[in-house]
Parts: sequence; C-alpha cells; structure tokens
Amino acid sequence: MGTVKQSLLATFITVAMIFSAAAPADDDDAANRASRWQALQKALFPGRSLQDGAGIVKLDAPPRALDAALVPITVALSTVKPIQGVYLVIDNNPSPLAAHFTFGPKADPHSLKMRVRVDAYTDMHAIAESQDGQLFVATRFVKASGGCSAPAGSDDSAALADIGRMKLHIIGEFVAGKPDQAVLMVRHPNFNGMQMNQITRYYTPPHFIRSIDATYEGGSIFHLDSDISMSTDPVITFGFVPQAKGQLKVVVKDSKDAMFDQSFDVPGSGAATSSAAASGAPGA
Repeated sequence: MGTVKQSLLATFITVAMIFSAAAPADDDDAANRASRWQALQKALFPGRSLQDGAGIVKLDAPPRALDAALVPITVALSTVKPIQGVYLVIDNNPSPLAAHFTFGPKADPHSLKMRVRVDAYTDMHAIAESQDGQLFVATRFVKASGGCSAPAGSDDSAALADIGRMKLHIIGEFVAGKPDQAVLMVRHPNFNGMQMNQITRYYTPPHFIRSIDATYEGGSIFHLDSDISMSTDPVITFGFVPQAKGQLKVVVKDSKDAMFDQSFDVPGSGAATSSAAASGAPGA
C-alpha cells in the first residue's frame, strides 16, 4: 500500500508541476481556476468522481492570509459517513498535493488543523474519502502569494537548529474512552528548494517532511504523507480516542531519510509541556 501511495504521489507531483508551468497569469479568474481543478482531479483521482461535500467535509481558511508562508487551515468532518482519509490540494502551488491523512482505529477524525505555504491566489480543496471509497470535496479560495519562496528564517543554520524536536499539548481533560484533541509541534525547516539563503544568496536545497505517523499504545491515529507545501515548523491539531492511560508516539521521516521519534505520556503534565530532541539521524 505504501509503494502505491509513493508512486501516486510521485506521478502527481510531476504532472502538477507541468500544469503549474503552463498556468495562466490570471488565476483568480473563476473559469481558469475551474479548468485547472479539472486537470488536477484527473491527475490525482483518475477515473474517480468527486461529489459535493456539503454536510460531510468543510474547509476553512482565511480569505486573505496575513502570512502566505503560515496559512492556517481547518478541515471539519461530520459523522454522516465514516471517513478513512483526507487529501488537501492547493491548486496553484508548485506541488499542489499538500497533504494526505489516513486515519487509523485510534483516530477521532472530526477535525484537522495545520499550516501551509501558499504560492499564489488559489483555490484550495479538501477531499474526504469515505470508508466505502467515495470522494467528497469542499473548496475555499485564498488570497495569498509568495509563501513557497519565503525563507524559513534568517539563515539556514538557525532554521535547522533542533531539527526533529517535538512538543505535544493535549487539549481538554483526559477521560478514558472519550475523544480528545492534541496539538503536535515539530521543529523542521521544510525547505522546498524555492527559498533563497539570505546570506549566501543561493537557493537552499530541498529538505522537508515526507511523512508523520501518530500512534497510541501501538494503534494508529493517523499517517500523513506530506510534501513541500507544509509550513516551516509544522503544527498539526488532530483528534484521538485514548481508551486508557498510555503513550502517544510520533514518528517523523523527511526527504533526507532522517527519522525522528518522540513518545508522550497521556495523561499527565508531560503530555502538555514536555519536549525532547528527537532520536534518529539521516539513514536511520
């Protein structure tokens, strides 16, 4: 299954970058946006139909972002249909497929929050995949530009400081068997190859998070396949259902084959405030 996902992702990125190079300058025009979305649908979901997601999936993002490199988005999912995964597509980004979440048995998949980079005025699409394989889509138009080329910090060495370090904050009071939410913070520059080093004036090579796995007591909460559209030092809010006290573990892998992992006790003061340098190294 992982090989299929990687193959799909690689194929889609290649096709999407071709579309990006040929995109018309006036992408805020509704007809051009619709045409581009049709092309992206064929590349990402070949042979599949997408239904209106009203009542099933809702995408929220600021109509005009304050910072194009840190655009907050929220995906809300209803209980009408059991959902197995969510795709986030930022149509006019160089690599439009920003994220693909696959939910596990420990998940409470009703709300997701994260921060992304936006390169130009664009439609965003959240596509929820039900457990029976149907696709439901929600759309949001966002005015933002320049987020993909915005530097991750004053210099690359500063942006790389404490790479892989994680923090986890549990929202609300722990009640065994009841849904709860957690805020995960990961220290990572997510260089996408489009950012210029402010000191050397050379473009910084890509170095970004490829995947995140969150588990609770060995059971999957979510698996995230990511790409260059995720913000620097990503913050992800997600739901899970702890049946008893235990450990929430996060494993992060990046494009240089570095792996970082951290475990957090739930409940307890450690779950709300603890952080530690992640283990792992390139090739680990």
